[in-house]
Amino acid sequence: MTVPRSTVNSLIAAIHDVGQDSVRGGYSRPVYSSAEITLREWFIAEAESRSLQVTTDANGIIWAWWDTPGSLRDAASRRGALVTGSHLDSVPGGGAFDGPLGVASALSAFDVLAAREASGALVRNRALALSVFPEEEGSRFGVACLGSRLLTGAIDTSRALNLRDANGNTFADVAAANGLDPARMGRDDAALAQIGDFIELHVEQGRGLNTEEYTDAAGRGPAVAIGSSILGHGRWRLSFSGQGNHAGTTLMIDRADPMIAAAQLVLKVRELATATPDARATVGRIEPVPGGTNVIASRVDLWLDARHPDDATTALLVQKIHGQAQRIAAFEGCTVKLTEESLSGTVSFDASLTRTLSQSIHRLIPTAPLLPTGAGHDAGVLAAHVPSGMIYVRNPSGISHSPEEYVEDDDVDAGVLALADALEDLL
Repeated sequence: MTVPRSTVNSLIAAIHDVGQDSVRGGYSRPVYSSAEITLREWFIAEAESRSLQVTTDANGIIWAWWDTPGSLRDAASRRGALVTGSHLDSVPGGGAFDGPLGVASALSAFDVLAAREASGALVRNRALALSVFPEEEGSRFGVACLGSRLLTGAIDTSRALNLRDANGNTFADVAAANGLDPARMGRDDAALAQIGDFIELHVEQGRGLNTEEYTDAAGRGPAVAIGSSILGHGRWRLSFSGQGNHAGTTLMIDRADPMIAAAQLVLKVRELATATPDARATVGRIEPVPGGTNVIASRVDLWLDARHPDDATTALLVQKIHGQAQRIAAFEGCTVKLTEESLSGTVSFDASLTRTLSQSIHRLIPTAPLLPTGAGHDAGVLAAHVPSGMIYVRNPSGISHSPEEYVEDDDVDAGVLALADALEDLL
């Protein structure tokens, strides 16, 4: 069966101009920016055009409900529903598919299922919801998967509300400005009870499907994979403090320059991560204070992203990095402070749901493998509370979080049908 109505590609084409970043390239769509709000409105309009009932919960998560025939469309009839979706926010200068592919595929998979139900091929006994989670990337407030963390209670609500963006706005103030009540935000057991199973489709953010293990004679890997696990990962801020001063009048020997300390640590991060098998560590953001060209910084903040399949190894790696930071800072006449901003342990997806996904998808794509990932997702947060699983769509280059992120048309359609088949089996 082909993908009917609005295909994923046409859905994504409709939002092609939203949030384009003329400086970085790609897209910059931080949560509750004008671009992300436009995308939320786009999703709501698409869902309502399909006669889905749309609600937004206290944490800003959008739910588009396909209720079972004859149900009262209430919380009781939706309890234990099947849910699929992803996010619409992006990293700075991100690609077109990270997040929106999962949302557009959910809409298109619904079209497939609605056509099957209309033909009598599908009889449902569960409600289905399409969902959009806010601030998955953490690009505005620094904590990834903030919407799902709030929903599940994985982050302290007071801490979340007091997170600040680069302009000093608190999450509470931004949420309130967008129609949410900060007093109602936080763990939502009623909303959690409505999720019986959660499936997230996402562009593969690596080249796992294009490795020699899975490619055919033509060098092409299967269109989709089933997620098996997510590496443990976290974000830490290291703040080096020194003596701010004049760049022209301060002799080199008289300086306590935190930028020098920060620069040395960046190299040490690479060295320590390389020496730790299967580890990944990245410094992707550095901010000097006050940030003038002719000013010796008084403080330099850098953000560390560290990941490893074994949580104890991740902790040890961060400990080693912190130790090096302290030694470097002392040598340069500076101090350093380490702050944990977010931490998620290694997640193995629900075994029973993963088997079901595999059985469904293998009817369509027999070579679809089980694949671990180093990328975090809302499904990884939800997995501690509800059976969760993931489907990855092949990324030919493996490049993601970049304007070069790419998915081929045939693989996109295969992903929709794989998702639709899996949802049908679970419905």
